[in-house]
Amino acid sequence: MAHAKNHDYHILNPSVWPFIGAVSGFLMLFGFVVMVSPNVTNNHPWLFLIGVVGVAYVMFAWWSDVVHEAQTGDHTPVVRIGLRYGFMLFIMSEVMFFSAWFWSFFKHAMYPIDPGGMSPAVDGQWPPAGIETFDPWHLPLINTLILLCSGAAATWAHHAIAHENNRRDLVNGLVLAVVLGALFTFFQAYEYSHAGFGYSGNIYGANFFMATGFHGAHVIIGTAFLLVCLFRAMAGHFTPERHVGFEAAAWYWHFVDVVWLFLFAAVYIWGS
Repeated sequence: MAHAKNHDYHILNPSVWPFIGAVSGFLMLFGFVVMVSPNVTNNHPWLFLIGVVGVAYVMFAWWSDVVHEAQTGDHTPVVRIGLRYGFMLFIMSEVMFFSAWFWSFFKHAMYPIDPGGMSPAVDGQWPPAGIETFDPWHLPLINTLILLCSGAAATWAHHAIAHENNRRDLVNGLVLAVVLGALFTFFQAYEYSHAGFGYSGNIYGANFFMATGFHGAHVIIGTAFLLVCLFRAMAGHFTPERHVGFEAAAWYWHFVDVVWLFLFAAVYIWGS
């Protein structure tokens, strides 16, 4: 047959999602600029909200199509290799993203800014005067243990499906991982509400909230990632041979764990 498929690659059908996603992303960015700009008189958030809804809809619909492709057999072994490599590259880009915040933190910690100017001070003080840092051995340590236990639960779930085809342990491990991830976010918000410093006015606060805040956003994204995998597991989507979606979620979650360990050691312990 002239149109018979004689290869293992997945040829995608034309899709409207890239176009809608690009338009929604533009509206979200442009609407945010208008919303926060002091030079705009009627800076309503409508454009921003429309963009957010559009991006969220595209994410849901596009990833639903990917799940459907996986369930209908389009993700052949060759395609699964490509998906894994693509996600590895994504994690590498995330490593470089967080490297920027660590670079900023270590640079200002080793060469603190002179309080009276903008040049590095000789024997400068870090953290800056008046900054009351968190005790790393109280709530930060508890949060570290919570996140590590969540990572262990995700590993348990991955071992259950990949090596034992045990769907019950897969579901139980994912439930535990999601609950612990949500608990981490709750404690992180509680910690922020009791911070003795703010984001603006000092370089320590700016670095602290940017590094830990972006990590917190990744925890929320990773928890949602695992939650989707939990729903799919309950629907019977994963098999020992076909579980790339969950594998990607587990890799992402372990990356989040590792970043937090570096934050805990560098920002909370060494930096204080």
